Amino acid sequence: MTQLAGADALVPLDPVFAQLAVGAGHNLWGLAHLTTREKAFVCLTADLCHPHLDLPLAMHVQMSLANGVEPESIRELYRHLAPYVGYPILVTAFQRLAELGLPEALDADPVEPVPLHGALAHAVRDLERVDPGLAAFTEDQLAQRWARPGLTVRERAIACLAVDVLYQTLGESLRLHAELARSAGATDETLRDLLRGMAEFGLPRVWAAAHALGLYPVIGRRA
Repeated sequence: MTQLAGADALVPLDPVFAQLAVGAGHNLWGLAHLTTREKAFVCLTADLCHPHLDLPLAMHVQMSLANGVEPESIRELYRHLAPYVGYPILVTAFQRLAELGLPEALDADPVEPVPLHGALAHAVRDLERVDPGLAAFTEDQLAQRWARPGLTVRERAIACLAVDVLYQTLGESLRLHAELARSAGATDETLRDLLRGMAEFGLPRVWAAAHALGLYPVIGRRA
């Protein structure tokens, strides 16, 4: 059974809220179409987007480690997310990881950009028509990340989809990351489970994302 590490710390804050929070956690961790690592990465991504770098981050780091996520994978997730959520918040996040006792980085090698292809290259070409300078910066940032070891493309895309949901970037960014996730093996059920799991981080955001992804049939409005 998945360990909801740190849940006992909520009881002194408010025992009823603690029960509700544990129920929400079991909703996410019980989903069948996301891997354990992906569920952990959704929580860790949400901590950056809100941001929640105190007790929630501590709980999610503890939970991730308890369920087999390697410390270096947590670091790689946060390296990947820097241009999506903003470099400044990652400075604070890495400080918090150190305070929480996460081991020092294993990878200190120079970053080697890898030329983009497929949907990522197409997105940069589209952006060139809007602003060539922005397109060049975007290409550089993407080329430094998407082919790195430590996380799969599907894991990276799911984390980016979590950012899209929480930031409500429900246009081109959402479509790009959904396409990347699908190209790496995600199915509609994977994306549905992602939204179901993210519901604990804000129902209205998830409702809007569900409509934007077109995963559900359109239901007629009541008169």
